Amino acid sequence: MNIAIIGGGAAGFFAALSAKKHFSKANVTIYEKSGKVLSKVKISGGGRCNVTHACFSNRELAAFYPRGENYLRKAFEQFNAQSTVEWFESRGVKLKTYPDNCIFPQSNDSQSIIDCFLKEAVDLGVEIKFNQSITHLDIEANGFTLYTRDTHYQADRIIVTTGGQPKRSGLEWLEKLGHEIIEPIPSLFTFNMPQNPIRELMGNVVEKATVKVEGTKLMGKGPLLVTHWGMSGPAILQLSAWGARILAERNYEFAILVNWLDELKEDSLRAQFLRIIQEHEGKKVANLNPFPMTSRLWNFLLQKSEIHPEMRWKDLGKKNINKLVNTLLNDRYEVSGKTTFKEEFVTAGGIALTDVDFKTMQSKKVPGLFFAGELLDIDGITGGFNFQAAWTTGFIAGKSCLI
Repeated sequence: MNIAIIGGGAAGFFAALSAKKHFSKANVTIYEKSGKVLSKVKISGGGRCNVTHACFSNRELAAFYPRGENYLRKAFEQFNAQSTVEWFESRGVKLKTYPDNCIFPQSNDSQSIIDCFLKEAVDLGVEIKFNQSITHLDIEANGFTLYTRDTHYQADRIIVTTGGQPKRSGLEWLEKLGHEIIEPIPSLFTFNMPQNPIRELMGNVVEKATVKVEGTKLMGKGPLLVTHWGMSGPAILQLSAWGARILAERNYEFAILVNWLDELKEDSLRAQFLRIIQEHEGKKVANLNPFPMTSRLWNFLLQKSEIHPEMRWKDLGKKNINKLVNTLLNDRYEVSGKTTFKEEFVTAGGIALTDVDFKTMQSKKVPGLFFAGELLDIDGITGGFNFQAAWTTGFIAGKSCLI
């Protein structure tokens, strides 16, 4: 039996290794359109590869996916975050869990993951064909014919793992087979703020911030990074994932409200100001920064609140305190446009999940055709969740393709 894997990325490799492990006598071949495999694994997480997240409740893990939560909850019963940890460590890849629960290889080098996959492929006998871009396939009486520009291949089963497609045209060949395509749009992206003076503070990080999209219930929490084009960091990326559809509909023109003090409430902040005024009344406001932010950002927010840096705490007065409270807890910024990371591009959209049997990852439209990875309408927030979805769906597709 010939099992063809279309796409040599994270999901493709995991599907191939799973298929060969479960069906050792089958011929398993990865068809990769470029001259190298696992390129996204190589550069992800700053070249470190965030393999999964230390969340070992299937229900809680599934809740980190803006699209696909209910489907993945069932899929995680077959292969979850704990399975991922055991899979890599049983193959000699030691992992390390960081305080934010992100799990990386202990080597801090994604090459450890790539080397593991390549060694496993050799050991099991998985074949890899490079520079083989599959343009379409024909359904035959006893299998499939896969076509490239200049040749064709026969397969009994196909697992499609071509990754997220920035344009719908990349999925048209699957649409022609009867699958519904959910319009692909960017999921993880940063916010552009042209001409906003906060960009002069590029490099400033606030470890705990809460960001909301004005006029919606959308919210992101976590570290916030000021960049030379606007804002980034986990809080922003998380917000972009949950709001992918809504923000696309707004053509990426919207306003955000930043709470620079995480979720600190107004009453608590006002009480803190009263204590500071009582204990440090003679100190200049600019010189006494009581919050976990740089003095540059503190002074920027004072200026935005129209408070002179030479003013002393005792002279603030009710009006200035009101303005400062509002700036710290509801700091408004206009967003105009987005920036996506070309190498780490994540898409919402793809193959409609209603067209897939998540017990096996088989197409409900074409028997013998399976899907795994990001070409499905599944995406997670930042933190190792997109790789976990790739491992899970790849594992299931591989072990189910000849049942």
